[in-house]
Amino acid sequence: MSFPLLTATAALPALGAVATAAVPAARRAAAKWLALLVSLATLALAAIVLVRFDPGGNRYQLTESHSWIKDFGVRYELGVDGIGLALVALTALLIPFVILAGWHDADPQETGNTRWRPTQGFFALILAVEAMVIISFEATDVFLFYIFFEAMLIPMYFLIGGFGDKAHEHGDEVAATQRSYAAVKFLLYNLVGGLIMLAAVIGLYVVAGNFSLQEIVQARANGSLHMATSTERWLFLGFFFAFAVKAPLWPLHTWLPNAMGEATAPVAVLITAVVDKVGTFAMLRFCLQLFPEASKWATPAILVLALISIVYGALVAVGQRDIKRLVAYASISHFGFIILGIFAMTSQGQSGATLYMVNHGISTAALMLVAGFLISRRGSRLIADYGGVQKVAPVLAGTFLVGSLATLSLPGLAPFVSEFLVLVGTFTRYPVVGIVATFGIVLAALYTLVLYQRTMTGPVKAEVAEMPDLRVRELLVVAPLIALLIFLGVYPKPVTDIVNPAVQQTMSDVHKKDPQPEVEAAK
Repeated sequence: MSFPLLTATAALPALGAVATAAVPAARRAAAKWLALLVSLATLALAAIVLVRFDPGGNRYQLTESHSWIKDFGVRYELGVDGIGLALVALTALLIPFVILAGWHDADPQETGNTRWRPTQGFFALILAVEAMVIISFEATDVFLFYIFFEAMLIPMYFLIGGFGDKAHEHGDEVAATQRSYAAVKFLLYNLVGGLIMLAAVIGLYVVAGNFSLQEIVQARANGSLHMATSTERWLFLGFFFAFAVKAPLWPLHTWLPNAMGEATAPVAVLITAVVDKVGTFAMLRFCLQLFPEASKWATPAILVLALISIVYGALVAVGQRDIKRLVAYASISHFGFIILGIFAMTSQGQSGATLYMVNHGISTAALMLVAGFLISRRGSRLIADYGGVQKVAPVLAGTFLVGSLATLSLPGLAPFVSEFLVLVGTFTRYPVVGIVATFGIVLAALYTLVLYQRTMTGPVKAEVAEMPDLRVRELLVVAPLIALLIFLGVYPKPVTDIVNPAVQQTMSDVHKKDPQPEVEAAK
């Protein structure tokens, strides 16, 4: 039997989490280095998966299948297509930067907790989230996916509630209350979505007799499995609701600004750049493949919700006083673009949406982590407390500028390519929707440039006059992300070559073809 590479990619950070948690209390530095080494080893395994994957081969590759709960037809089935592989690689890439950026965030003097081992717990929880997210991208058994889709909420709850941002304008007691509120809200919203999905998962088993994604899709294609129209629509809604909460899509988004605002910057990156991608990925893998007719039926309503997310998220971001909440609302707008691309039902739209997931993860990580470094120096998240930073910390300001420009999808940076593909794919089928969506680009330019202007330019405020520039560890976090934004902005082909075959197969599953361009006959 060949080496179970996909299992190893998820099992390594899971075992690393256990080992990190077991490090003796006095060996905090050892726990940090162990977590970092495990994340780098996981990245190496993900690189091997990338090399082994053949874009022109079978849809699901490096597959593993073992009987698990035989009486209920549950199997341990893994496999990656180009879409899942791109997100596995993104997750494995970002976690080392998250760990490095949060190197001192869980030290006892930062958390104020000396009765237990916050450092070991912090890094163990990060590795646990990595393991669960990776196996979610690899799972081709619906029940297996559901287990980890829900299980990742537990470590995230403790990361938000137990290791929150101390930079709070109303003091430590209010900060602790706000962290608890944000963590509970995150958990409740996602648990409700998960419970509704569980009902749909059970309904799918009643109809199909098993949980295997590949078997159900094949049975539907050859006509051996028929779902009544009403049944398919109800099951679709159960799955989509859970994914829309996780994504998050308006009006199910309200947990995200609280969670990102109260979490540390690395945990905020973990939320929006890694965990939330499971929701949009699952729309492509499960909603469209399992319920193609219901997906087409729901498309008009979903496009409207995506448009509201784009415009609403951007408008609210413009008025934010808090740097981290601004990035959170900007992410809601960006997730609107991703969902728009998925349900435009064009190959350009879905390729752009997948590429957007990758590029948004990198750009948001760059901007949020630099913002975290800035906030840790000043001790405030309020935009009004900054000014003139570029004169005292030019490298910090420069990297903040690149991250901000990537957020507004400046040509030459990675998010531009994906946003352009989403809009082109939307215009070809829904021109009015595409026109409205472009308004989000204008608003993005407004909130990002105003953020940079108010924090980095102008007179130097007394509170930032002695602010140090980025240190070596911080440069090791930010520089590779900036380099990736530039590289993928100029040359996105390595990602699109992996993603496009899977997108074409998804389009085939929903029986959709790209609209033919209207060309006037030659006179």
